[in-house]
Amino acid sequence: MEQIAADRNAVATATERRAKFFRGIADQSRLAILDALCAGPLVVHEIVGRTALTQPNVSNHLRCLSECGLVTSMRDGRFVRYRISSPRIADLLHDVEALLDAVATGVEACRNYEPDEDEFHR
Repeated sequence: MEQIAADRNAVATATERRAKFFRGIADQSRLAILDALCAGPLVVHEIVGRTALTQPNVSNHLRCLSECGLVTSMRDGRFVRYRISSPRIADLLHDVEALLDAVATGVEACRNYEPDEDEFHR
């Protein structure tokens, strides 16, 4: 009986961990930043230019992505250059695109997770 409870706890912990990860990248701004960084390391003003997000928004989301270990930074003169922490993150984003190509009709029709109109440009 104790083993069953331990197995359930392990499954719940793994599920919670994955859910937390997906909630972290579910934000349109963070996804836009990750997409921009897939091309290579960038400084904040370059990310702003590629994503059309505001500088404060980019900086805030970079802090979040960095704290979660998805993005790393390195000083480059007077700038800080950001990069995706693992090529597996870029692979995941690419795999998601391939999956969406296969099931896009259902995802596009889904109204359960509509973003705020202003969410992307905050």
